[in-house]
Amino acid sequence: MLKKYDNLLNLESTIAKELFESVDHPWEVLPKIKEVIFTYIEELDDNYIKYSKNVYVHKDANISDKATIIGPCILGNSEVRPGAYIRGNAIIGDNCVIGNSTEIKNAIIFNNVQLPHYNYVGDAVLGDHAHTGAGVILSNVKNDKSNVTVNDNGTKIETNLRKFSAIIGDNVDIGCNSVVCPGSIIYPDTKVYPLTMIRGIIGPSKIVKSMDNIIERR
Repeated sequence: MLKKYDNLLNLESTIAKELFESVDHPWEVLPKIKEVIFTYIEELDDNYIKYSKNVYVHKDANISDKATIIGPCILGNSEVRPGAYIRGNAIIGDNCVIGNSTEIKNAIIFNNVQLPHYNYVGDAVLGDHAHTGAGVILSNVKNDKSNVTVNDNGTKIETNLRKFSAIIGDNVDIGCNSVVCPGSIIYPDTKVYPLTMIRGIIGPSKIVKSMDNIIERR
């Protein structure tokens, strides 16, 4: 169980379900991604083909020849557009869009996620139907390079991770050119305005105009 954060993610929307069920907090999957990819590769069905070294993709995936994918990586039946850069340790589900100049490393991307334009996604988890607008950055390292903590209403939770950007819940929509600071958690069905800096934990079904102006969605 995800315990404290068990309402964040639809685990039926990723092949990594068992990995999440084995940890207490969802960020604890991040150091395990590389190892489990090699396990999952051995279990893939005939719908997956070897694309390059340690990269396996769904046979119907639409991958531009101008995209770069470095293993280990598993990519479902999704679209990877020109200029995309998948840097390894990535599990990407079905019906996703990895777009122009979007960079992904050490991340689990659930089904139906859209990262269409100029996005950076490092050391992160994005839930089912999450969407980032153009230029959204998930920042994964603190300025002082110390370990990332999660701020839960003033209580700091140690993650013991130097690199960890965010856990983005199902159906979260982040507006263009927003920055999500290290150790952030956004619960499902929340909408973030463009040009917003996100830090800490944002509850479900919110509209975030700024960190000082968060209202309930109607």
